[in-house]
Order: sequence, then structure tokens, then C-alpha cells
Amino acid sequence: MRVALDAMGGDKAPGPIIAGALQAVTANPEMVVVLVGDQNRIETELAQAATRDRLEIFHASQVIGMEESPVEGLRAKPDNSISRCWQLLAEKRVDAVVSAGSTGAMVAGGLRSRRFLKHVRRPGIATVMPTAKGYSVIIDVGANVTPKPEHLFQYGVMGSIFVRHMLHRPDPKIGLINVGEETSKGHDLVRDTHALFNNSAWKENFRGNIEGRDIHRGAVDVIVTDGFTGNVILKLCEGVFEFIMQMVKRDVIGALTSERDQGAAALKGLLTKYHYSSFGGAPLLGIDGICIVCHGASDDRAICNALGMASEYWKSKLNETIVAELEVNPPGDEE
Repeated sequence: MRVALDAMGGDKAPGPIIAGALQAVTANPEMVVVLVGDQNRIETELAQAATRDRLEIFHASQVIGMEESPVEGLRAKPDNSISRCWQLLAEKRVDAVVSAGSTGAMVAGGLRSRRFLKHVRRPGIATVMPTAKGYSVIIDVGANVTPKPEHLFQYGVMGSIFVRHMLHRPDPKIGLINVGEETSKGHDLVRDTHALFNNSAWKENFRGNIEGRDIHRGAVDVIVTDGFTGNVILKLCEGVFEFIMQMVKRDVIGALTSERDQGAAALKGLLTKYHYSSFGGAPLLGIDGICIVCHGASDDRAICNALGMASEYWKSKLNETIVAELEVNPPGDEE
């Protein structure tokens, strides 16, 4: 498997990005990583590496910053590392792209390439969320802030396939984020999406509307929402998790007079299990190929895990399943 890794994307690039790539190819002898970015800076980082086996470099002279407009950045900087990653995917020189750079630029680059799977109208970002019953997936968390009901329906289908194959849950349940459980609640988008699910082959798996408090209770396996709401939920959950961990460290672990070491070890275990770096990144589902979008603050562990996720995605042949499922369960007339 070949992966294009945006070596310049992320708050601390390129150091942790390249370190994560080294860890990934060491762990997976079938993986080749193409480091996309400034060749001189990449070479400097690799000079300290014990080996460069299965690491290649594709030079890109420009970088799109987190503060830049994604569309303007792509237009003004044609030789940016994100566009070059998408170029390699479009030319079928790699099987996947991974970046911790600008999420907006990654999504915009994918939309510009028009490399959508057959029957997919708009791709969506799916991210794994910890719950009281294990893990669930929320889609979309930022790719499509003004979706149509057909897009949300397809997110539910793609999210369910992801849960079945990647989280190994055979009969995933789908829920639609709303301000109440009643079918009459919400705006036209959620009411029309609700009707699409109820008139589809996924009716038995659809659990109707859910509220924000149901997410971490594990009420459903696939949480469907628009990209604006999903991104707010994701960032809020990250902030709450960090806040709770800080309070536990200060007010619980700090107050212990005995067994403090055991308490600190337990807290470290929680951080390791539920921190975003454990999952690596979030797949942009619906792309003809594999795209993993990583947190801007990703360290080497997160990048290594993101590359591992891309490998598992590739092995599972998830895209073929998505195409087959949408072939027999379309949401309505094509646009």
C-alpha cells in the first residue's frame, strides 16, 4: 500500500509528521509512505533516521496555513502540499492521502478533484466517539455545512458500513441529531432526512431523532448530522474531555495521600485510550480512494495511527461495499 502524507501539515510539522511515518513503516512492512512537502526540510529531518526504507519524497514548495481561506489558498498556491497529495491520488500513484493540515483545504481539495465514489453526492468526515457502550461514529464533522437530506441519508449508509467493517459491529443503529426525539421537531433538513430513512431499506436500523446527550450514552452506533453541527459537537466534546481530565488530576489525584501513583496511572490510561491521537484521524467517506484528516495538533503517535487507519481501510475494501450498498439503496432521484 502507498500513502501520500502531507509532511508540512500540522501545528508542529514536519518533525512529528515524519517521525510518525517512520513508526508506521516500521510497524507495517507492506506500507510505503510518500512524504509530500519541502524536500530540504524533509531531508533534514530524515538525516537523523536510522533507516529510510519505504519512505519517498515528493517535493511541494508551498504550504496552506491554518489561518488561510482554504479555497483562496488552493488557488493562490498551486504547488501546496495538500494539492500535491490529491494529485498523487488522482494519478493513482498512491492509494491514500493523510494530512494534519487545514481540514477545509483537505476537503476543498477533494471536492475539486471530484474523485467521488459512484452514487456518492457529497463526501463527509466521520470521526470515532467514545461512549458508555464502546465507540460510535458521528458524520459529518466539517466537510458539508449546508447538506441536503440526500447527503445526510448517504452519511448514515456510509457511517453504518464503516461501523460494521472498522468497529466490527454487525447491526449498527442510526440516529439523527435533532433538538428533540419527536418527529415533528427540528427544521426541514432533519424532518426530510427522517422521512428518507423511514422510506428506505435502512428503516429497521434507523432509531429516529436523538439529542446531544444521547451521544456518549451510546444510544446509537452512527450519529448523522450536518457538518456545522457536527464540528461544534466534536470540538465541544474535546474541550469537555480535557477539562474533566484536568479537574480529575487536580481535585482527585492531587488530593490522594496514598495510592497516588495508582491513580495517576489510571488517569494516564484513560488519556491513552480516549485521546484523539488513539484513533489517528477521521476518514473522509465517499472519496474514490482513502483520505484521513488528522487533528492539527497531531503528534507522531497520532500520525502513525492515522497511517494505520488508512491501511485498515484499504484492506477492508470499504469503498467497494459503499458503492454496492448505495447501488441498491439510493435515497431518491439523482441530482
